[in-house]
Amino acid sequence: MQKKQVVITGMGVVSPVGCGIEKFWAALIKGQSGIRPVTHFDASLFDSHVNGDVIDYDPLSHFNSKDARNISRFIQFGVVAANEALAHAKLDIRQMDTSRAAVIVGSGIGSLHSAEEEYGKFLAKGPGRISPFFVTRMIINEAAGQVSINTGATGPCFAIATACATANNCIGEGMRMIQHGEADVVIAGGTESATSILGLGGFCALKALTRRNDEPAKASRPFDLNRDGFVMSEGAGVVILESLEFAKGRGAKIFAELAGYGRTSDAYHITAPHAEGLGAVRAMDMAIKDAGLKTTDINYINAHGTSTKLNDQIETLAIKKLFGDHARKIPVSSTKSMTGHLLGAAGGIELVACVMSIRDNIVHPTINYETPDPECDLDYVPNVARKMQVDVALSNSLGFGGHNATLVVKRYNP
Repeated sequence: MQKKQVVITGMGVVSPVGCGIEKFWAALIKGQSGIRPVTHFDASLFDSHVNGDVIDYDPLSHFNSKDARNISRFIQFGVVAANEALAHAKLDIRQMDTSRAAVIVGSGIGSLHSAEEEYGKFLAKGPGRISPFFVTRMIINEAAGQVSINTGATGPCFAIATACATANNCIGEGMRMIQHGEADVVIAGGTESATSILGLGGFCALKALTRRNDEPAKASRPFDLNRDGFVMSEGAGVVILESLEFAKGRGAKIFAELAGYGRTSDAYHITAPHAEGLGAVRAMDMAIKDAGLKTTDINYINAHGTSTKLNDQIETLAIKKLFGDHARKIPVSSTKSMTGHLLGAAGGIELVACVMSIRDNIVHPTINYETPDPECDLDYVPNVARKMQVDVALSNSLGFGGHNATLVVKRYNP
């Protein structure tokens, strides 16, 4: 069976640099940082007390007061991003065969905030005070469930949890469903809000977070010699995937073609990437071949680029291994230099950045790139956006547990 072409017709973003795709994109092009001190709890006892929280978000602008209380923040973000993406696509799911619309929206962690809050109630007042909404506020699948309820999509609905590779896996599996005729439309992406006491504390215990607390805007510095860890952030990134046939049939505007997907496992370590980058190499190679392309066709790479010593070094190594001499000709930039790390939502907003690069023929910078690292020696688009023709972009997401997921998106040519 010949695979169906898959296109992107809508996008939605909730991010530390702005809510909404245009605000998000404008901030990235300007090189604006969304990293700031933690203010929603006292983080002074932690090694790291900066984060990328979403500040221009009002729950009551999107939900009634009851739902704003009873639906947790990460779920709300997923619903809001999905709603923006559907509006952007000018698509009402209820006006189509709803059984042909699927939802794949995942999260790396779910709601730690809810776990902390309800455990506090238990300690203070006993089990009778635990909220009946606790479980539905906490569990990862409820983001997909709420998007389905909100939109009326009655096709397959599920969540993928592969740490920082979550959103790319959700989008890639949505692509596969359409390619094989299992759906006409998939609402796909990731959402996260884990910048809580346990979230920050856990990653501090792993020694994974930056300690550059006195300079929040400079704390996330992927590929820079003086990087010292990532910045925890929150938000959501959701895209609308359609079969080309369905999109053309309803006269949809097509922003790009989702052409390739690769996913692998390192089978190596619970947190560290494979020392030779082999899993990342294979994921990128699979995605490029899946798209029917060659490595020399790739114009731009949106790197996982976390600002940790090991990730940036190994990802650079993997790119050089796969692309050879062409690696030094490809601009590589990290969205996380401005947004921090949205964990399970990271791949969603980063794919949006790739699509916007194709739309506008410009790639955003890697900010805070000041001191070159001899082991990170590619073109990281330092500090200033670059106007250039972008026809094919590759986006990497590499997660704890050895999960690697790569997407290839290209300009749609009718």
